Amino acid sequence: MQQTWIILGATSAIARSFARQMAEDGAGLILAGRDKAELATLANDAALRGARFAEAMAFDTAAPEGFRNILSRAAYEEGALNAAVFTGSMPAQDQVDADTALIEATVIDNYAGPMRFLQMLAPMIEERGHGTIVGVASVAGDRGRLGNYVYGSTKAGFATYLSGLRNRLNRAGGHVVTVKPGMVDTAMTWGLDGLVLLASPDKVAGDIVKAVKKRRNTIYSPAIWTVIMGIIRTIPEPIFKKLKI
Repeated sequence: MQQTWIILGATSAIARSFARQMAEDGAGLILAGRDKAELATLANDAALRGARFAEAMAFDTAAPEGFRNILSRAAYEEGALNAAVFTGSMPAQDQVDADTALIEATVIDNYAGPMRFLQMLAPMIEERGHGTIVGVASVAGDRGRLGNYVYGSTKAGFATYLSGLRNRLNRAGGHVVTVKPGMVDTAMTWGLDGLVLLASPDKVAGDIVKAVKKRRNTIYSPAIWTVIMGIIRTIPEPIFKKLKI
C-alpha cells in the first residue's frame, strides 16, 4: 500500500534519521517544522534516497491555523496517511523555576500542539481505514522526578493521550505507537550533566521503524529503559522523594 508520512519536527535528530529510512522505503514525505531552509535541504536528500515525493512545509505547534495546510496537502495522496511527532522542547527545571512563562511554551510544544494536530488527523485515518501515528513521549513521563518534572508532566500527558487515541483508531484499522526514548545524543541534551546510556538518533529511529512494522503499542528505546523505568516506577514514594534523580 502507498504510504505517506507527515513528519512533525522534521529537523530534529531522530526525525532526520526516521525520514531517511522512510524515504529509502519509497514513502512520500511531508517534512514539517519551523526552519524552512533546513527542511528544503532534508526534502532534497529524501528525494535522492528514493522518496515518492518529499515536500517541506511550515509547522509551528503554537500556530494551529497552519495545521490545515499540511492536512490538506496530505489528503491529495492515496493510500495510508501516517504521522510521526518529534516536536518538543526541554527547558531545564531551574530555568522554569526562574521563568514560569516557560511552562506554557513547554506544554504547547510537547503536548497541546501535537494533540490538536492529531485530533484533526484522526478522522482522516478513520475514513481510510488504515494509517499509523508515531508519538514520541519520554521516559521522563513515567514518574515525576526532581530534575525535570515540568517537562516530564507534558510527556506523561502526551503518552496518556496517545493511549486513548490508539484505543479509538484501533476500531477503524489505524494504529498508534508510543515511543519512550531514554537520553538521546541530540541538541536537546547537549551540555547536560550526568547523562547515562546515551543512545544515538539512528538507534532510536531504527527502533521506531521496527515498532511501526510490527504494530507495537509502546516501546522504550533503547530497550534497557524498559527495565530501568520498571524499577523506578516501583520505588515507594517515601523513598523516591528522597532520591536525587
